[in-house]
Order: sequence, then structure tokens, then C-alpha cells
Amino acid sequence: MDIQETYRLWMQSPYFDEETKKELSQIAADTDEIADRFYRNLEFGTGGLRGIIGAGTNRMNIYTVRKATQGLANYIHKANVPNKSVAIAYDSRHKSAQFAQEAALCLAANGIKAHVFISLRPTPMLSFAVRQLGCTAGIAITASHNPAQYNGYKVYWEDGGQITPPRDQDIIKEVNAVTDFGQVKAMSKEDAVKAGLYAVIPDEIDDAYMQELKKLLIQPEVLKEQAGHLKIVYTPLHGTGNLPVRRILKELGFTQVYVVEEQELADGDFPTVSSPNPEDKDAFSLALALARQVDADIVLATDPDADRLGVYAKDALDGEYKSFTGNMSGMLVLEYILSRKKALGMLPPNGAVVTTIVSGKMAKPITQEYGVTLFETLTGFKYIGEQIKLFEQRGSYEFLFGYEESYGCLPGTHARDKDAVAAVMALCEVAAWCRQQGMTLCDQMERLYKKYGYYQETLYTVTLKGQDGAKKIARMMERIREGAPRQIGPAQVLWFTDYKKGIRYDFCGSKEGPAGLPRSNVLYFGLEGEGFFCIRPSGTEPKIKFYIGVRAEGGEAARQKLCQIKKALLELVEGDR
Repeated sequence: MDIQETYRLWMQSPYFDEETKKELSQIAADTDEIADRFYRNLEFGTGGLRGIIGAGTNRMNIYTVRKATQGLANYIHKANVPNKSVAIAYDSRHKSAQFAQEAALCLAANGIKAHVFISLRPTPMLSFAVRQLGCTAGIAITASHNPAQYNGYKVYWEDGGQITPPRDQDIIKEVNAVTDFGQVKAMSKEDAVKAGLYAVIPDEIDDAYMQELKKLLIQPEVLKEQAGHLKIVYTPLHGTGNLPVRRILKELGFTQVYVVEEQELADGDFPTVSSPNPEDKDAFSLALALARQVDADIVLATDPDADRLGVYAKDALDGEYKSFTGNMSGMLVLEYILSRKKALGMLPPNGAVVTTIVSGKMAKPITQEYGVTLFETLTGFKYIGEQIKLFEQRGSYEFLFGYEESYGCLPGTHARDKDAVAAVMALCEVAAWCRQQGMTLCDQMERLYKKYGYYQETLYTVTLKGQDGAKKIARMMERIREGAPRQIGPAQVLWFTDYKKGIRYDFCGSKEGPAGLPRSNVLYFGLEGEGFFCIRPSGTEPKIKFYIGVRAEGGEAARQKLCQIKKALLELVEGDR
């Protein structure tokens, strides 16, 4: 069936509601828009669905959500697991609550009990609830930090982690096997409740989550002494973090917490920001204005599903607020966890820290300093969560901390995904300890640079939308794959790993070897002087991403080296754009 035939089917079939047909009728003369909405089925990838909200096969709507859920239900039945049930959470985005209900009722129609949060919750709380309720799987309706027109559907398994290979591929096969919307089962909420197949997740889960977070505190006595003195500005960026973040800070004794009023309430339009992403400095404009007004010590922002945390801190030297990348805030928490646990005799002999290949490399000397094993995974926090499960199954390592460059970390095992609520708690404990030592977070970061070296990283993205954009990204990847550079700016390339082929090439010795990680469309280049750059298409957006990291003995030298490598990398790919 071609694009126009599929469009006519959606316009004429009684299966699709009148609201959908009205939306589609408004684009009847726009062949490009029809093509974009119907040239493919919205791909159920390795983490689930993510796309623009709207009518069409290549959009997030109740029909694509139902189809995905039917495929998941089919997989759960074939997996032959006991206690077939699924926990469902949703964020503040448009149609999130509706998509959660559609998923729940499709599951119920398939004889699988749905446990649904009564109102919006952070994604890490979904991860926690899956394990706490003993569910087979979990669904989080969220598009994380994407712009307002997006929504998504993430799938978790019984360990509380996002689905990983080979399970993700098996679920994808089941979703793709649902080729007709007539295959999708449905049920009314009233019938689902009567059948015992629909339940609201009780408030006790929230309470249990908060108690688990408090168990992660290393020096609660420091908080008793210092928490009341710290001034914190916080913004949930119109998302799910507002209540849980404020609750944990209040219960830990942080009494001077100022919330950005304009961004406090949930709002799927995200009206005060162009993108609700704590990686975006513009998202901090209102928070920084409030911080200057109240003379705050630290400024915090969480994204709509509260799994990412952005940080600014006041520098005592000049009184300005300095931004911290995800790598920087991760290193502050990592150094604190390892140093304080060692000092208190709490550091286990088999401790492990897990990060991703594109994250900052300061973790290597930090873990070496404290005798802890460092593991690197492919990009995506689901691979970090997977390591926790493997450690437990094998009885090999004790997970201490996980982080990734994209502003996500996990300082415990209560959840198996990045957790901004837990990150707020951990970072505020670090800030309280620093205050006790007569320092700021900026001072502590500079101490880490002087101790371990000036590590600097950056991320550059190119957005290429639609069919043509996807083809350009594919061509760009293949050209670089087949003609891997031996020099990039001032740095020699020492080795190159093609994770799609599963091969690592040692340029110095002309040797080949295994990549050491699962296959993925990722190109990674190791540079002299502990530098690297990595190229990968985004798994959730029409983008290709370029990660760069360097190390130098001084901050200015590191920044110059980073700029030179970025310039050379952009020249390398300019012709493909």
C-alpha cells in the first residue's frame, strides 16, 4: 500500500476517530506533509517509540500506541512469565495521560494487569515501581527532553531496566508483526477494573521510593549541620520533578529552596523555553534570574520526566554562576561517593562504576585512585542499568555509581535508569559537604581538575529531518566508516572502533581485534593524549551526534585542543550536509 492509499484508508475507515480524520483533512492538499506522516510506520526501536504527536503511521497517536502495546502483550504471553502485569507512568506532555490509558486498556484486553500511576510521575519512579510491584514489564509515556511536539513510549522489563538485546529485538519483531490495526485488542476501563486487570498504583510506592533514596545518604550528619544554610533554586521545567524533588529536599532539611514560579506547574506546551532540556543554557534563564535575586548557592533543573539534571553553581571568586556539564556534575558525585566511603571504611572491595563510551574520561583516574573497577558500555543508560542486573546475577561486583554525559546519573540500585530526583539529593549532599569544608562546588571542581587533569568534552549535533535527512546521515556514516581519518586537527588517531562491524583497528600496529561491545551503528576514534571523538546517529531524533573529549594539564590548553578537534571534525563532515 503506497502513501496516498494509506492516507485514504485513515480518512475513510470507521476504525479511526473523527478527530483524527479532521486533522488529516486539513493537509489534503499538502503532499509533502502527507508523505512525512505516512512514508513509514513510526519505528519501534530498541527503547520503544518516539515521534511527533499527530495523525498518521509515522506519528505518536492512540493508534500507534495501541499497536505497540499489542506487540508487547504478544511478547509477554510468548515469554510465558508468571504474574503477567505491567506498571505504567506518564509525564506532562500532551496526550501522555491518554496514551497511558490506551496502553493500559490494551494490556487488560490481552489479560495482562495494568498498574497505572494516578498522576504524572518521573521515569525513574516507574523503574522503581516495576520491581516494587513485581511486574513483568513497565511502560513510561515520555519523550524525555525533546521539544513540545514530541511524545514517546519506553519499555522496561522486570528488573526495572529498559529493554536491551536480545529482548528488545524480540519485542520489536512482535510489534512489527501487528500489521493490521484490526489485530489490536481493546477494552473499556470499567470492564478492566471489574475484571481485576486495571489498578491504580498506591501512594505507598511514592513513600517507599523516598525511603530508598534516603538510604543512599553517606553522611546524613553533614546535612543536619549544613542543609538549612544552602540556598537552592530549582525548576522542574514544567515537568514531573516538581513534587518529588521538593519533597526529598524538604525531608532532608533543605529549607531555603526557591522554585521558579513560571516553570513550576506541569505544562505540555513548555511555554517558557524553546526546549525543556537542562543541557540547554537558555532553559536556565528564569532560574538564574531568581538565583541572582535570592543569592542562591546552586541552581538545579530537571527535564520533563525528571531523569536528567542540569546544574549551575555560584563561584565565590567572581560571584558568577558557572554551568556544569553532565560529565562535571557526575564527577563531583563520583569523587564524593568514593572518597567519603573510603574514609568511612564503607568502600567495598568489589566496587564498580559504570559509564558509556562517549562520557567524560575523568572517571578513569578517579576509580583508579580508589581501587574501583570502571566499566564502559554503549551509549544509552539502559546499558548501565543492565550491568546492575548482571552484577547481581553473577555476584561479581557491587554497583556504586553510573553516569553518562547527557546529564544523567544513578547513585544507587533502587532504580535501573538515570534518576534526577536521586541526583538532586546526591549533588546537594556534595554541596553541603563542600560548604562544611569552606568550599563551593566550583572550588571542588577545580580541585578535581588539578588532581586528575583538565578533562573537557563537547557534543555537536546536526539535525537532518525527513527521508532525505535519514539518507544523508546514512551516507555520512558510511563515508567515514570506509575512510577513517588517521589525524584530526592536532591529534593523531591511535585506533578506531567500528561497532557496527564489531571490529577495532589499531592504526599504530595495523592490527584488528574485536570491538568488545555489542554491535551498534557507532564510530569511535581514540586519540593521543587520552582524547577521543565518536560519531553516532541519534536513536530518538533526526540527528547525527559528534562527541569530543580531550585532556590537558591546564584549562585553557584543554579548551584550545577541544576547539581545534571540533573544527577539524566539522570540516570532515561538511560535504555530507
